[in-house]
Amino acid sequence: MIFSVDGLSGLKEGIEATFPRAEIQRCIIHQLRNCFKYVSYKHLKEFSKDFKAVYQAASEEIARDKFEEVKKKWQSSYPFAIKSWENNWEVLIPFYKFPEEIRKIMYTTNIIEGFHRQLRKVTKSKAIFPNDESLEKMLFLVAKNVMKKWTQRYKNWDMVLNQLMIMYPERVEKFIR
Repeated sequence: MIFSVDGLSGLKEGIEATFPRAEIQRCIIHQLRNCFKYVSYKHLKEFSKDFKAVYQAASEEIARDKFEEVKKKWQSSYPFAIKSWENNWEVLIPFYKFPEEIRKIMYTTNIIEGFHRQLRKVTKSKAIFPNDESLEKMLFLVAKNVMKKWTQRYKNWDMVLNQLMIMYPERVEKFIR
């Protein structure tokens, strides 16, 4: 139904071939991080704040206007960062078709990356494991702990579910019966 993806080459095409009716949304955080490589460290905070007005805009039209303001401000200093947004605009805007509650999920949550981050946190803090089994046990316990959080209800889920059922009744209803 909805895929939030990073900029991995060929991923969009693969999804479109397999799920032709899917909405494909480029992860805003990945897009920001990708263009940060073109921005001086001293401007990162301000640059990020300016783009926040773009991706948190109430509509695609407002986002486009905000982007034009950002472009005017930063184009001369960081043309490649701006070009990156222009080149990817069509995969950065699909989430404007959705209500705000759904948008928040689409651009702020990446459960797989969060899971990997928790695993890395544990393995980095303990440099040496006596054997493979001790590493496996540690990773199992971390995974078990992380998965407990997955059973918690998402804030405003009832509203999100109702909005999805209105937008995609034939796709959603078969999974909630």
